[in-house]
Amino acid sequence: MRRILIVGAGQSGLQLALGLQANGYEVTLMSNRTADEIRTGRVMSTQCMFHTALQHERDIQANFWESQAPKIKGLGVSVAAPDSSRAVDWVGMLDGYAQSVDQRVKMAGWMETFAERGGQVVIHGAAVSDLDYFARTYDLVMVSAGKGELVSMFERDASRSPFTTPQRALSVAYVHGMGPRPEHPEFDAVRCNLVPGVGELFVMPTYTTSGRADILFWEGIPGGPLDAFQGVKDPSEHLALTLELMEKFTPWEYARSTQVELTDAGGTLAGRYAPTVRKPIGRLPSGGLVLGVADVVVANDPITGQGSNSASKCAASYLSSILGHGDRPFDEEWMQATFDGYWNTAQHVVKWTNAMLGVPPEHVLKLIGSGMRYQRVADRFANGFDDPADFENFFFDPEKTEAYLAEVAAQENAA
Repeated sequence: MRRILIVGAGQSGLQLALGLQANGYEVTLMSNRTADEIRTGRVMSTQCMFHTALQHERDIQANFWESQAPKIKGLGVSVAAPDSSRAVDWVGMLDGYAQSVDQRVKMAGWMETFAERGGQVVIHGAAVSDLDYFARTYDLVMVSAGKGELVSMFERDASRSPFTTPQRALSVAYVHGMGPRPEHPEFDAVRCNLVPGVGELFVMPTYTTSGRADILFWEGIPGGPLDAFQGVKDPSEHLALTLELMEKFTPWEYARSTQVELTDAGGTLAGRYAPTVRKPIGRLPSGGLVLGVADVVVANDPITGQGSNSASKCAASYLSSILGHGDRPFDEEWMQATFDGYWNTAQHVVKWTNAMLGVPPEHVLKLIGSGMRYQRVADRFANGFDDPADFENFFFDPEKTEAYLAEVAAQENAA
């Protein structure tokens, strides 16, 4: 039986651990926190997982909260006008519903399931020196802990990392008591509110430790009016500032938020990081090799909501590569090929996310505006969140955008 060590108990690490365990591998999972500490701690992320990522969870029978989490059937885009009205407002319908489960709920539950099924869980904050020892006793060591000392083992890939500084200041609040979006009270949708020159507000239904909730997520351009959460430690102060900014910049979202309250004392989060792609193989002092997983090697800004989706897709891709490798050694060539297989998917996410962080060119503004006129444009844009590779066909190149919009217009006129 092949022995595998996974360091990090997030979406990708735990999904990999459960998948490998189900296929007969002897898996050890190393986490710096217990399941109870995760469950009762501070929120770790926003997350909205689309159909493909959710299917990877179903494939390993780990979709434990699917019946409880809200079914997100649409994705809407609004663009603020200078007078704080909406210059653009539409909702695209998803081909398969999306869902959001608070990572405190999911990671704690998955960790307990892994242990109940016979997996070994080691509660220890791993250092490079620890991995140097473990690399000699395991067939494969994978690092899925995206922060701290271990990440420094993985060299930044400058050719794939255009940014050296954070492009957004991030702030999150989980709340109860939010009203439905009046345009579509009959179904749940993620709402993306774009405020040109200022930042973005995302509102997403979720399932948390206390049941149904909503996530209010500001992405502020550094140095701008939304970059206001540094040093705000009190959760109630954090929520008050969130709502104050909503009232000013997205009054249509504030209107349904006047009765909200935080889900719990750990329901806020703020921070920032530079989007970075790293080389996938970490070299230990003794010469051993470890493989980076998910946001250890590809960390995108959350502006396109791809973090948990990419983590799930990375875990599924790596699982397939491991299972297909049989009893052969997990050498450097295999590690690089395994990452390259994931990069075939991840490269589209990186390109699209980095594009959305910049000032949108004229053809992209036209495309987003066309979602108001043509439902099929809104639907295609929405489903790009599940399959970002499709943006290559109609988003980046002005000529492809014009050709696509002309095709849609012709089809509408013929109908």
